Amino acid sequence: MTETSARSTATAITRSHHADIPSDAYAEGWRLSAICIVLVLINAFSQIDRILPFILAESIKADLDLSDTQMGLLTGLAFAVCYALLSLPLARAADRGSPRFVLVSCILLWSTMTALGGFAASFLFLALTRFGVAFGEAGAVPAGHALIARRIRPERRGFVIGLFAMGIPLGTMAGFAAGGAIADTLGWRTALIGAGAIGIVIGLVTTLVAGPTPPLRRPADDNEPFLRTALNLLATAPFRWLFAGAIFIGFASAPFYAFIAPFLIRSHGYSASEVGLSFGLLQGLMGIVGALGGGRWFDRVVRSGTGKVLGPPAILLLLASLTTTAALFMPAGWMSIALLVPCMLSFSFMMPWGFGAAHLVAGPGRQAQASSLVMIGIGLVGPALGPVLVGIISDAANAASISNGLGLGLLIVPTGSALAGLAFLVANQRVADFLRK
Repeated sequence: MTETSARSTATAITRSHHADIPSDAYAEGWRLSAICIVLVLINAFSQIDRILPFILAESIKADLDLSDTQMGLLTGLAFAVCYALLSLPLARAADRGSPRFVLVSCILLWSTMTALGGFAASFLFLALTRFGVAFGEAGAVPAGHALIARRIRPERRGFVIGLFAMGIPLGTMAGFAAGGAIADTLGWRTALIGAGAIGIVIGLVTTLVAGPTPPLRRPADDNEPFLRTALNLLATAPFRWLFAGAIFIGFASAPFYAFIAPFLIRSHGYSASEVGLSFGLLQGLMGIVGALGGGRWFDRVVRSGTGKVLGPPAILLLLASLTTTAALFMPAGWMSIALLVPCMLSFSFMMPWGFGAAHLVAGPGRQAQASSLVMIGIGLVGPALGPVLVGIISDAANAASISNGLGLGLLIVPTGSALAGLAFLVANQRVADFLRK
């Protein structure tokens, strides 16, 4: 790319980031730091409230006399349904109105519902509270990204998106550690009520910290329905390939998190505590490094003006597909865990790149909807089908007396990573061509 072409692409990227926002609307100083801190806390407690039923499952089952099927409905169906039905309209509300209002409303809703879950005396009541949690969390990431687009300067947005994403591994580590400890000492009800109460405080603090978000100046004819906006985004080649990559990420990540611990226990004789200590700490560390490093790197690529904003995550995903394949057939457990590190890193590393690229393609005032579509791509089809396919392959292999059946089923993970990497390589060029127009 020539220097002139790079400058023109950088100008196009900057224009697509600014969205007619007055320069004095961007947060600086203490407010910038405070916004970054609350964004990490928001995503961390979103993850904590989501995974608590996994940690508390045995206590909840015993207390309410529930079956495994009912627990599966509580922990999976609610989130899939709410993400599919509510994420886009909540994103549209954040794009068109006040992202602060939408974000705070979502935080207060899911936190209140988490706390109410601690008072459940029946499956129906607990299920209703989990649907409420899913309802609120369906709008959290899109509204958070819309807030970032309004309050954070373009040259810092990749890093702040990475900070926001860092809340997921932090929440996972804190949720498993604190949730289990509180459940053992004070009971599962106290764990839910306490997490919900802290979330309500975070929501109120967010109202003060975020400050008013300036309205966007829009063309008079920019009033198409949110489904039409989503379809128009998917009709563009760069976003379509990005969305395909997101779907493949879902097929890689969901089985990875669902079955890697059982694989290490069955294949290498680890105990649950040993897997939790080694794999859990590594996953948390890689999540933090990937999110922050990916955000910083994305910002540098944006400033370079090349427009090729998906190359590094694509290469890492392709590398991870090779190392993960090898990890599933290693003779020693420590070798498997070491070879799984690139896979752990790749899932968090791609978050600021994927969302940041989606924002560039979507343009001003559509960042939340773009994030919503990426979330739907990652979180709907892959998590619904990927773990089931692993289970079917594993059961079939075991029935045929084939060793390492779970490892064979888990080959879906590197397959998904490789397909995601290839889709992102295509999207990388398509996004660059799109921004040069």
